[in-house]
Amino acid sequence: MIENRIKVLRAERDWTQADLASKVHISRQAVISIEKYKYTPSLELAFKIADAFGVPINEVFEYKED
Repeated sequence: MIENRIKVLRAERDWTQADLASKVHISRQAVISIEKYKYTPSLELAFKIADAFGVPINEVFEYKED
């Protein structure tokens, strides 16, 4: 499973889901799905999300064995 810290990073920056969605050109619903682990982003999208936060990808996403 790939875990993410998107919700935490958004809160630290006082961003809404819509703010992040706008920055990476996806829908707010896609952000919700990623945060709730209903959707795993592509590698390209994962890098875009990390770039939007200004952090390395491993600070946003981490692989955990089930």
